[in-house]
Amino acid sequence: MRKGRQNDTSRVEADEEQFLHRLAERVRAARARRGMTRKNLSRDSDVSERYLAQLEGGEGNASVLVLRRIARAVGLPLESLLTEAPERSVDELLILESLKRLEPEDIAELRHYIDRRYAAKNRTDKAIHVSLVGLRGAGKSTLGRRLADRLGVPFVELNRLIEEEYGAPINEILELSGQSTYRRYERRALERVVNDYPAAIIGTGGGLVTEPSTLDYLLKHTLTVWLTASPEEHMRRVIEQGDMRPMADNTEAMDDLKRILKAREPYYRKAQLTLSTAGKTEDESLQDLLDLVTPQL
Repeated sequence: MRKGRQNDTSRVEADEEQFLHRLAERVRAARARRGMTRKNLSRDSDVSERYLAQLEGGEGNASVLVLRRIARAVGLPLESLLTEAPERSVDELLILESLKRLEPEDIAELRHYIDRRYAAKNRTDKAIHVSLVGLRGAGKSTLGRRLADRLGVPFVELNRLIEEEYGAPINEILELSGQSTYRRYERRALERVVNDYPAAIIGTGGGLVTEPSTLDYLLKHTLTVWLTASPEEHMRRVIEQGDMRPMADNTEAMDDLKRILKAREPYYRKAQLTLSTAGKTEDESLQDLLDLVTPQL
C-alpha cells in the first residue's frame, strides 16, 4: 500500500470527533464568560436547550445557521467557534480589535514593523534560498531549473517532494485525501528544503501562497519572486504543458483562470520581488530573473 493512504478514513473520523469536542468547549466557555445559563442561551439564540446540551456534550453536529445564531447570542463572530486554532488570549483579542480600526496600508506597515522588531533574529539567511511563486504557466519550473543551473545550486520542486513522501501523484493526493492533507505535506516539504539544503531554487505550487502560515514561512526563509504573465499566456503555456489542473473538463477555463489569479494576486504581491514574463522569450525572462535576483545574493 502506498505511503500516506493508511487509515485515512479513521483519521478523518477521529479529527471530526475532536473538532466537535473543541466546538463544545468553545460554546461552554463563551456561555460561561457571558454568565449565561443554558436556558438564557436557548432563549437568545432560539435553539432548544436539549439541542444545546447535545452540542455542549460534543454530540451535536449543528448547521452553520444554528452556530451563527449561537455565536450572535454570546457576542462572538462565527469564526471564533469554528476555528481550528487554539483559543486566543485576551491580549490577542485586544490586538485584533485594534487592527479593525486601521487602514489596509497601516496594517501592512505594522506587519513589516513586527517582522523587523521581533522576527529578524529568528530568520535564516534567505538569500541562499530563492522561491518562485505564481500560477502555472508563469515559468517557475522552466526558469527555476535554468536559474539553478546558472547559479550552481539545486532546483527543488515542492510537488515532486510531496509525491515522493506521499507515494502518489498530486491529483491522486487531492482526490484521496483532500486539500488539507496536500497543504500539510506542502508545508513539510518546504521546511525540509529550507532545513536540508544550504542553497536551492524552490519551485512552489500555485496555491501555496493562500495558506497564510506557509506564506509567512516562505517570506521569512526565502527570497520570494512572483513570476507573472497575462492570463492568455498562462493558459497557452498550461495547454502546451498538457496540464489543465484544476480546470479539467471546464469549458470556462479562461474565466476560471482569471478568477483564480484575481483571488491569489494579493498573496502573490507579498513576494519581495516581481518579474513579468509576459511577451518575453525564455532567454529574455531568464536574464531578467538573473538581473533581479543576483544583487540580492
